[in-house]
Amino acid sequence: MPQIPEKIHELTVGQLSARSGAAVSALHFYESKGLISSRRTTGNQRRYGRDALRRVAFVRAAQRVGIPLATIRDALAELPEERTPNRDDWARLSETWRSELDERIKQLGRLRDHLTDCIGCGCLSLETCVLSNPDDVFGEKQSGSRLLSDRRS
Repeated sequence: MPQIPEKIHELTVGQLSARSGAAVSALHFYESKGLISSRRTTGNQRRYGRDALRRVAFVRAAQRVGIPLATIRDALAELPEERTPNRDDWARLSETWRSELDERIKQLGRLRDHLTDCIGCGCLSLETCVLSNPDDVFGEKQSGSRLLSDRRS
């Protein structure tokens, strides 16, 4: 991982990308969504403060656990003076996100359990199939995974 000399207080997008591991396109996207910010030079090049490294790390960590970008942006906006998140911020925010993640885990468990019921069936039109056709209307008329069009001559 490339080291950034202490005397450099601003990073180019390439330096931020190399140091954070995020693609340049991802950094541009994060900036467009208000997750990080930059200033423009007279040549219209982006320059990021060194604190952008921690913000990018925060965003990527939250994304890895499934937190939507809009939720991450809202959390960052709540920080005083838009400062860089620290360990205490992460602990507080992750605690508030825990119930949301627990609910997703429950949903995935239910999905897994229903998936096991459908393996080997081959029929996507079962009355009891909650995965592919929860409100199966056609299953009452015929079985099978294909819906035959009504051909009128």
